[in-house]
Amino acid sequence: MNASAGTGVFVLSLMSIPICYIFNSLIYSNSAEAFFFAGCAAVIILAISARFMLKKKTPADPLFYVYAVYAFLSVVNLIIGLEQDNIIDGFVTFYLKEADPHINTAHGHMISYWDGCVHYLMYLLMIAAITWGDSYRAIGLYWVGSFLMRAIVYILGNAVGKYGTQISPFFFLHMLYILVSVWACFRIFSQPSTQDIQLSSIQEAQRTSLLNRPLDLMFIIYLIPALAFCVFRGLVVLDCPGIWCQGYTQQYEPYLKDPSAYPKIQMLVSMLYSGPYYVITLYGLLVPGCEWMLDLTLIHSGALAQAQFSHIGASLHTRTPFSYRVPADSQPVFLLVNLLYALLPQALCYRCSTTPAFFLRPKPDKKSE
Repeated sequence: MNASAGTGVFVLSLMSIPICYIFNSLIYSNSAEAFFFAGCAAVIILAISARFMLKKKTPADPLFYVYAVYAFLSVVNLIIGLEQDNIIDGFVTFYLKEADPHINTAHGHMISYWDGCVHYLMYLLMIAAITWGDSYRAIGLYWVGSFLMRAIVYILGNAVGKYGTQISPFFFLHMLYILVSVWACFRIFSQPSTQDIQLSSIQEAQRTSLLNRPLDLMFIIYLIPALAFCVFRGLVVLDCPGIWCQGYTQQYEPYLKDPSAYPKIQMLVSMLYSGPYYVITLYGLLVPGCEWMLDLTLIHSGALAQAQFSHIGASLHTRTPFSYRVPADSQPVFLLVNLLYALLPQALCYRCSTTPAFFLRPKPDKKSE
């Protein structure tokens, strides 16, 4: 398929930069007529540009258009993050003053960066795959995990945190994004798997003992302390009175007690999701033929990457009150533990995706007629 459609989406996403700047300038000019004219002009320009750039061989998959819109919004989120950090100015000042207060928390701030960088790259990769007619199931499942973790923590954090009574219209607009994204998740799951491995390779991989699979043995050794770590942090946010829990909170991760409730919800979701995941993953690495390992590791690695990025960034960011930030002398240990906790699941996902023979069920070769 012609690559013009994918290139057009990329160009359209970058148009969010001048559009944000123009809207912000006109709003602060206190001219309702100018704002109305700018809005109509922006819609017309976008429509004409989209028609001109996407008119040839536009993909029929509706996810192409969903990702095109999301790519546009991702650049807007990156602009929001950069303006919150005073790196740029005058692009979304009106939004930061009128938006719901959750976007100005450290956790919401890190989500802006995640969506503006990582999700933006995922959208472009999925758009490229759709444009060229390739399978986008793998990168799509990774996005599913990232989206689900973000959505669950965002909704529950808004409901129970100190800003729970300050729900703005932007929250309901975000709910529309979540509903469309849920539909996209089901659409991704419906994509067929493209694994095609010879029967002999599967049988050979499944006959190999664990001692002859040192990489899998390393992952099994990792999963046990990872399970303990996610349960431990869940107990910490549940106000466990144990000495270890109290000491860990005070010395290494005081952000777990932040009144915004995002870290508390994050740790509880991780305990209830990652905990069972580690148990069944241990089973999947020991018993051959667990085909669900391929999808599950993709979803979990995406979810944990998003969770750890937001948690690490918010724990260190200046938007977090000083008393809840990681102490300077504890930062090396904090970063080491949390980065290992985030990166090793990515390695496990890569292992399952690139050499999946151990996890596939042997299927007899079709007899030739």
